[in-house]
Amino acid sequence: MSTESVKWYGTGRRKSSVARVWISQGSGQMQVNRRDSGEYFRRESLCMKMRQPLEVVELSDEIDVFVTTLGGGLSGQAGAIRHGLARALVAYNPELRTALKRAGFLTRDARVVERKKYGQPGARKRFQFSKR
Repeated sequence: MSTESVKWYGTGRRKSSVARVWISQGSGQMQVNRRDSGEYFRRESLCMKMRQPLEVVELSDEIDVFVTTLGGGLSGQAGAIRHGLARALVAYNPELRTALKRAGFLTRDARVVERKKYGQPGARKRFQFSKR
C-alpha cells in the first residue's frame, strides 16, 4: 500500500455546523465542498481561521485538506473545519497533540445561540414594562 493514498479523518463541530475533514500528504491544497477554500469562504479572515492548526504545527505546505461541511453559516463552518482539522492532524501524528491542545484547537467550542422564549421578542430582550 502506498503512503500517497493514506488519508486521516477528523470531525469538527461549531455552533450548528459540522465539518468532515480528510487530510493526506501533498502540496498544501485545501478544498471545501469540492471548491477551493478561498473561493468558498471569500473572506481572508475565515480562510486564516481554517488554516490555523496547520500553521501551529508548521505543515501548511505538506498536507492536502479535503472538507465537506454543512449546517450553520460560514463563520461556524470555518470554526468546525478548524476543530476537525486539528483532530485529523492528531490522527496523522499523535505527537502534534500537545501543540494543538495548547493552542486550544482540540476543544469543542460549546457556545450556541440561546433560544427565543415565547411571549418575548428575543432570547433575553423583554417588552417594555408599564406599571400603569
